[in-house]
Amino acid sequence: MNDSNEVKLHFLDYWRIIRLRIGLILLTFFLVMVTAGVTVYFLPKEFFSKVTMEVKQDYSGKVGTFGPAALRDTYDPQFVATQFQIIQKTEILYPVIERLDLVKEFSPPGVRLPMQQVYLRLKGSLKLQEVRNTGLIEIGVYDTDAQRAANVANAIAVVYQDRRQSDLEKNTNNGLEQLKDEVERKRKDVEETSANAMQIRARDGIVDPDPDKDNSNVGTTTPTRVMVQNQKSEQEIRVVELERQLELINSLSPEQLQDALKTLGIDDPTVSRNLPLLQDATAERARLTSLGLGVNHPRIRALDAQMATYSKILSDQLNTIKTTQANKLRLEKDKLAALQATEQNSRAEEAAEKSKMAEYIEAKNKAIQARKILDSLELSYQQQKMLESVKHPTARIWERAEKSDYHAKPNVPTYMFLAGIFGIVLGVALAFFIDYLDTSVKTLDDVERYLQIPVLAVIPNNVSVLMKNASDSSDAEAYRILRAAVEFNKPYRDANTFTLISGGPGEGKSTTLNNLAFTCAKGGYNVLVVDADLRRASQHHFFDVDNSFGLTDYLLGRAEIDDIIKTTKIDNLSFIPSGLLPGDSVGILNSQRMTDLIAKVKSQYDLVFFDSPPILGVSDGSVLASEVDVTIMVVQHRRFPRVMLQRVKQAVLNVGGRLIGVVLNNVDAKHDDGYAYYYNYNEYYGPRRSTPKIEAPAPQLARPRDINREDY
Repeated sequence: MNDSNEVKLHFLDYWRIIRLRIGLILLTFFLVMVTAGVTVYFLPKEFFSKVTMEVKQDYSGKVGTFGPAALRDTYDPQFVATQFQIIQKTEILYPVIERLDLVKEFSPPGVRLPMQQVYLRLKGSLKLQEVRNTGLIEIGVYDTDAQRAANVANAIAVVYQDRRQSDLEKNTNNGLEQLKDEVERKRKDVEETSANAMQIRARDGIVDPDPDKDNSNVGTTTPTRVMVQNQKSEQEIRVVELERQLELINSLSPEQLQDALKTLGIDDPTVSRNLPLLQDATAERARLTSLGLGVNHPRIRALDAQMATYSKILSDQLNTIKTTQANKLRLEKDKLAALQATEQNSRAEEAAEKSKMAEYIEAKNKAIQARKILDSLELSYQQQKMLESVKHPTARIWERAEKSDYHAKPNVPTYMFLAGIFGIVLGVALAFFIDYLDTSVKTLDDVERYLQIPVLAVIPNNVSVLMKNASDSSDAEAYRILRAAVEFNKPYRDANTFTLISGGPGEGKSTTLNNLAFTCAKGGYNVLVVDADLRRASQHHFFDVDNSFGLTDYLLGRAEIDDIIKTTKIDNLSFIPSGLLPGDSVGILNSQRMTDLIAKVKSQYDLVFFDSPPILGVSDGSVLASEVDVTIMVVQHRRFPRVMLQRVKQAVLNVGGRLIGVVLNNVDAKHDDGYAYYYNYNEYYGPRRSTPKIEAPAPQLARPRDINREDY
């Protein structure tokens, strides 16, 4: 589940970058399309004409064992590719150049191009392709002259067809000559091998009723030997059976004898008669013993005597059976030895016969094989002569090239489509590349990952100054969220002095502070705003008051605190202007009087907000961060690099300031999906039913700069 969420998050990040940089993407797309359109307009117009031909493989110069027809059933998968290469060679294109006088056609006025250069230009204008699942090929030519393109395509097809036909006739004649020579050589070979076999047969006195045919019985195993082999196999099986019977009999006791003999198929009357008597006597003795008769009882002694007699008879009979089986086994082994000797003699006789016949059989087989090859070659020769009389064209033109009425190059739709794809890809690539180079803060996760502090609120862009709005607006909700976050993140309950710091000018720090103070005052807090940015004061513009008398007068001892505090048109909201800073009084914030002022207003007001200059540019920001209870960092969305923001955080921590979080300012919620939920404010505070019209000045948007001033 976590993996799918992470993939979805990455996709949304990519989509956010595309939406944010959509202007760059569209501009890149537009420039690429304009460039492609201009390029296509000035490209030379080329016409295309093609010839459709049927090409077949040429088997005229090849001879197989079973004739040319067998070769026609094979197909060379490289045949068409080979023909395409042949068409582009000088053997085909040079005659075309000469036939159409293309040297003159392609040469500029007053200059005659070399043949090689004209050939390369003609080769580059060719387009060869195969019609799928057919034997057809298409020879196409591009040219700025439509008629010349058709003439060149037709000329190439005709030259190629004539060349294939001449090669066919030449290969056919060469094949017939080679085949005729091969037939003569094989005929001589048949005569020599037949004479050799006849000489060996006469010398050794061999009688062969059919010397011209292959006799499969010559030199094969005789029937007598086969019969001896079968008898030997049967005798070996019989000997093995007797050995197993004798081994089993030797391991038997007299009591086991009767059952074992039945299993072995041995019927002995003595055993059949006495073994039951022995078993009956044994059973009777066991019965009398169980009745309490002792071993000296007459009946017990009589039974013991009978049992001894029967056992002796059975033991003697068992020895007799063993002797009989041993004699029978010895007799069968003698028979087996005789059969083995007979087989050895038969093999010796057969080997002598084969040795005598081997030379003749080999010579006879050579003669028969040579005769078969000769017959096959003669048949192939006759078939080849018959095929020569019938013409089989290997190249045929089915559709000649015609003059085209419309140019084929450049293909405007294709060019523009590819340009559009390239423009979009290039635009997206540039968007991601620029976003990769942009190391500023882009998301809430960036702030929390690199600064390790929470985001208190997100302020959308184009936020108005709240105290100049006639009624409540959607912009105020972001500051109410900020007010609640500040309340919940205060380091201790009595912390009520705040300063908002930033790393550089133009991040909207002063506007954020003013709107936050206004929101707190509307919430019932007794709020004081102190403009402690002595170098470039801006808060007096929001309150529409004079800045000639204020904080600097108190710090220089020219006034008291109560003298510089001014009430405003907003209930519960007071203001101390910065005053005019003399040139020789830089750094007066770092004084005891400033510490006393903070201590006094801390006890008089519920919340006190100190506006300060950028902390990295002026030391006053660090002084205020060290004196007040809470410091809040204002970061403008997508402006300063993350390294700079880390330096701002470190600057606050170095002076002992309590940094509770970050306000992410000037966020473009319209184009950034990560902050789209802020548009819910607009829906909630959207147009309502008609209400009595209130006369009030039009809302003014907070501006980062005023006449020669920067909004911090």
